[in-house]
Amino acid sequence: MFYYVLKYVILGPLLRLLFRPRIEGLEHIPADGAAIVAGNHLSFSDHFLMPAILKRRITFLAKAEYFTGPGIKGRLTAAFFRSAGQIPVDRSGKEAGRAAIREGLGVLGKGELLGIYPEGTRSHDGRLYKGKVGVAVMALTARVPVVPCAMVGTFEIQPPGRVLPKIKRVTIRFGEPLDFSRYAGMENEKAVLRAVTDEIMYEILALSGQQYVDEYAVKVKAAEADGSKGRRIPRLRR
Repeated sequence: MFYYVLKYVILGPLLRLLFRPRIEGLEHIPADGAAIVAGNHLSFSDHFLMPAILKRRITFLAKAEYFTGPGIKGRLTAAFFRSAGQIPVDRSGKEAGRAAIREGLGVLGKGELLGIYPEGTRSHDGRLYKGKVGVAVMALTARVPVVPCAMVGTFEIQPPGRVLPKIKRVTIRFGEPLDFSRYAGMENEKAVLRAVTDEIMYEILALSGQQYVDEYAVKVKAAEADGSKGRRIPRLRR
């Protein structure tokens, strides 16, 4: 119940008023049935802006840290994410990926919309990074379409480290649903999972116009944190 109060009474109208989001391709979101919405992740604001403009409820797999923060702020953040129907996922350890897939398949099994950021983390520099194959595992196992989504302008309004977003118009684009039924039964084949994930990421790239980096964001972040200089980063040619 609180999800709909938040969406239609409290947060949704406020976000629409402040950021006046341009919405393109909303007709590509299925009116019913399970589907994955896979998008780029540029800002903390993404968690709120996309759900605010969708007609259907969408559940995201959120990092567990949002639910375990200390103090009053941490408790309020956890309460907010739980009320919004988000699912905590521990991203550390060997079982993290499998746990996320199990949770995601549970959402899809109920015929709902599942939101995923295939990069696995927010972009720290506004570029689009290599996608993790969990999105492909879920799409092929549940046999559901994947709708690519691009958030445009959210990095500029709230880059990492900025607490309050700038008041500026953003764009949210949805592409045509991607059908991977041709790969039915092949969810355990690594080459197939990589090909499906890359196809999803390319569609997000086409929608967002970002610069693409063919490495995982967490690796690049770690290298930069260690003071790596002048490292050549391969890029996907468009």
